[in-house]
Amino acid sequence: MSVISSWNLTISLNTTLSLSWRSSLPSRAIFPRPKKTRTLVVLAIALGAKPTVLVSEKLGDAGIQLLKTFANVDCSYNLSPEELCTKISLCDALIVRSGTKVTREVFESAMGRLKVVGRAGVGIDNVDISAATEHGCLVVNAPTANTIAAAEHGIALLTAVSRNVAQADASVKAGKWERNKYVGVSLVGKTLAVMGFGKVGSEVARRAKGLGMQVIAHDPYAPADRARAIGVELVSFEEALTTADFISLHMPLTPATSKMFNDEAFSRVKKGVRIINVARGGVIDEEALLRALDSGIVAQAALDVFTEEPPPQENKLVRHENVTVTPHLGASTTEAQEGVALEIAEAVVGALKGELAATAVNAPMVPAEVLLELSPYVALAEKLGRLAVQLAAGGSGVKFVKVTYASARGPDDLDTRLLRAMVTKGLIEPISSVFVNLVNADFIGKQRGLRLTEERIVLDGSPEKPLEFIQVRIANVESKFASAISNSGEITVEGRVKDGKPHLTKVGSFGVDVSLEGSIVLCRQSDQPGIIGKVGNILSEENVNVNFMSVGRIAPGKQAVMTIGLDEEPSRDALKKIGEITAVEEFVFLKL
Repeated sequence: MSVISSWNLTISLNTTLSLSWRSSLPSRAIFPRPKKTRTLVVLAIALGAKPTVLVSEKLGDAGIQLLKTFANVDCSYNLSPEELCTKISLCDALIVRSGTKVTREVFESAMGRLKVVGRAGVGIDNVDISAATEHGCLVVNAPTANTIAAAEHGIALLTAVSRNVAQADASVKAGKWERNKYVGVSLVGKTLAVMGFGKVGSEVARRAKGLGMQVIAHDPYAPADRARAIGVELVSFEEALTTADFISLHMPLTPATSKMFNDEAFSRVKKGVRIINVARGGVIDEEALLRALDSGIVAQAALDVFTEEPPPQENKLVRHENVTVTPHLGASTTEAQEGVALEIAEAVVGALKGELAATAVNAPMVPAEVLLELSPYVALAEKLGRLAVQLAAGGSGVKFVKVTYASARGPDDLDTRLLRAMVTKGLIEPISSVFVNLVNADFIGKQRGLRLTEERIVLDGSPEKPLEFIQVRIANVESKFASAISNSGEITVEGRVKDGKPHLTKVGSFGVDVSLEGSIVLCRQSDQPGIIGKVGNILSEENVNVNFMSVGRIAPGKQAVMTIGLDEEPSRDALKKIGEITAVEEFVFLKL
């Protein structure tokens, strides 16, 4: 066999989520219908017909003017869901903020005319991405323009809670003069934990340092050198909770971060901590926060975001005397609004022209025949990325990834761009709020600083199937499962497609064979009788079904790695029992 080509892509994982055995890592491998959308739009332009853009929420004037140079613009605000569904069939593009719900009904009502949905901001929680893809509609967002505004609002809330600004203001306006009641705390010398060291989190850290605060951050995938440059120490989730006087949240809302700050987390915080959230409401269990405030564990909270927006009138958290609230104002500065307006207008106009938007959340690019042949390898590539990133221990961050494809086909007969995008998707999506696909993988990767190298190995034999195996290696990181480190010193996972299903066939230097479905437990143990039975009994007591299992060993009686595929997620107690088996030297739970 021989290596015939390799190339580089610069990527970075300075995102915000700590992965653990409790993490829920969803799969969103979405591929739209290829060229229908672009063909229709380009045809309309060629015929001289101006497209129509519906703007359903207030957008900065600079963005509106840019849209008007290319399209007919209909600014109709405060539409009811029924009114939106009625109007959308006359529109080629729709621009929304966070208030408009772009549901499946909206896409169905468009009857194929809607080509682009633009979200003026970062989060796309209010857009049904799956429905958009099914209806051939491109979704784009504006992820960069409001970074500084969000960071400044975080600092504003930080200072407001430290000096009781909102409460004192209400008191004076009520005719009172309660100086003793509203004695605050100084920020100088206090420890701020920034939870999520991405763009906004790092800008908050810079400003807090200027206020004389000691700043720590939790983000297992943030580059340590970037944190050091700002004067910030990266710490574990546990250390952040137990040492911080103030906690500022800046992680995305994903299944793994949903209600991350719950009763268990609040039980470990430093008593009297103050919490600021300008990220997403769902990262906090609001009922748990209310209990923590009532008990005095949390002294104060400042919230710009809520699980339900606007929150109900009777919301006890909003009315709590130790809570300062604002109505999702993170991006609400004149400058940010104009920046977001321009960014989303440029993306929508480009998409309507048939250009590929760098901020695309989904994209029609994969020919149906290619997708059909590569579909099982697409699933394999993504899952290998997900496994690899969960095996990385974090700290200095994941920066160097090498993907190897082994095939009997020549370079002109195997386009690996889709597979590369899916490995990137697996590495990034579990720890980020972005959606990765063929169009935006390189763009998103470059923003996050990782160096990804691809290598092809040509095998002798029939080129009947596109690939023999895919291997993903992560260099210069520690592993949560030491046996995943191969002889080259890298975290290594390798997989093949068998009977149309992705299988894990190698972990570190150990050969294994397990179907990549549900969840996986990896155990390294002394090779001796009875270990399989003991682990199986623990799982059966929990009513957890084993769907696949294999054991790879160095030699009889030496070390072995057992790989177990599970249909259900075991409880923490069950995993603890597995770890307490005498012969088990290490184990890790991985969620696919």
